[in-house]
Amino acid sequence: MLETKWLHQFAAVAREGSITRAAEQLLLAQPAVTMTIKKLEQRLGTALFDRRQGRMHLTAEGERLYQHAERILGALRLAEQDMAALHDLNSGEVCIGIPSMLGSFYFPPLLMAFKHRYPGLSIRVEEAGTQDLLERLCRGELGLGIVLTSSLPAGLTGLPLLREEMVAVVSAEHPARHQPYMAIEDFLRQELAVFRHGFFHREYIDDVARQTGISPRIGFESNLIPLLKAVVRQGFAITTFLRMVLKDDPDLFAVSFQEPYFLDLCLAWPDDRRLSRAEQAFIDFIREQHQRPLQEHTKNVIT
Repeated sequence: MLETKWLHQFAAVAREGSITRAAEQLLLAQPAVTMTIKKLEQRLGTALFDRRQGRMHLTAEGERLYQHAERILGALRLAEQDMAALHDLNSGEVCIGIPSMLGSFYFPPLLMAFKHRYPGLSIRVEEAGTQDLLERLCRGELGLGIVLTSSLPAGLTGLPLLREEMVAVVSAEHPARHQPYMAIEDFLRQELAVFRHGFFHREYIDDVARQTGISPRIGFESNLIPLLKAVVRQGFAITTFLRMVLKDDPDLFAVSFQEPYFLDLCLAWPDDRRLSRAEQAFIDFIREQHQRPLQEHTKNVIT
């Protein structure tokens, strides 16, 4: 039988690509983690990592085990959260997956207000792209997450949360700054600074590129919003953000697309999982504070 602590250490090495960094993260001695990986490989009778160029790369067998490990460890974390908040709201944890833009510019006041109401609860935010969050919700590895309402599949319930416009973002010297709008074709033909795949920012660009048949000119690729802003500010490229991201940036300018594009986002959770009292309190708080009337995109979005 595989021990949970073995899977925990294995998953850390897989994520970090290094036994040394995984050991530091887990506050364990490096030889102990090395021994764990050897025990796993001996128990399973297969190599889990390909050790080359100073980095640990998962083999095909290792990748399959990693998928199982993430699902098992995610289920254990959710069970711990459920048990901690079963009897009252003076202890326990709310874990929520949030995309970068919302985590930086929309959610902080909400999370602080929720913490003020329930000071005994801890809040853990896992930042990732909407596609990754959607997959983790569907696999039962995450209890709550922010995803695109239009992508909500059967098996997940969604609470409409936010509608926000995606806009082109240009510097003060860019000629489009003074234009009433920008055609998406003109946008795609310019040097672009974009998020990596899996984030709604990038999914939007990839989607319109397919629709127009224009290959976007990707000059910069990063998930760091300050870096993308700096690239645009210096005139090296343009990008697209939710309009809210530019609220406190007087030297960056939002230009609507010729055909305005709005994103509808929702707070989602798996149907087949019993919500903890802490999670239910968070859902009720969001519904109370910030529910807005959004167009219903799927039959399983609740209003």
